[in-house]
Amino acid sequence: MSLLLLLVAAYLIGSIPFAIVTSKLFGLDDPRKYGSGNPGATNVLRSGNKGAAALTLLGDSLKGWFAVWAATQLGFDLGQAALAGLAAFLGHAFSMFLRFNGGKGVATALGVLAGVDGRIAIFCAAIWLMIAYTSRYSSAAALTAAAAAPVAAFMFLGPQFAVAVLAVMSAVLIWRHKENIARLRAGTEGKIGGKKKANPPEA
Repeated sequence: MSLLLLLVAAYLIGSIPFAIVTSKLFGLDDPRKYGSGNPGATNVLRSGNKGAAALTLLGDSLKGWFAVWAATQLGFDLGQAALAGLAAFLGHAFSMFLRFNGGKGVATALGVLAGVDGRIAIFCAAIWLMIAYTSRYSSAAALTAAAAAPVAAFMFLGPQFAVAVLAVMSAVLIWRHKENIARLRAGTEGKIGGKKKANPPEA
């Protein structure tokens, strides 16, 4: 299997919009029509259905993990497997099934980290939980964990190509949160557990 074919397959897997699929299964509104308008687990949680949010989180995480795992099973090295994870992450963020729109990619990125090295995922998940618990801002937790990911990767893996790939993923994730950063600065960012809004602040 060529690397190009692997990346295309990983992108297609990442493009599966679990937030929308799960919402339909649970009879919920399209997550793009309320809250942040983001098709991700945190916004699905704003529907009040924790089961749907948990299933979305699981599905989005598994996309990233599976891309890396499948690459290693097919004989690709860690750097190439990390590229497959990045492709899955980009599929989630720019899904071909949603006209190249998508979620912010936090859960999928966590899955990629878990596939590359579980220690990196645990480290970043712990940071996310700590910031989310103290601030109640999912976006602030995601931004902090994303910034920490390349540092943790270098700490556990040393200087290698996979670390650079994960740094690119973190940079894209932070860029995808640019509206959240603006709302955090303005004090208008929604908190975890907040009620859904009729008029979403972003498309």
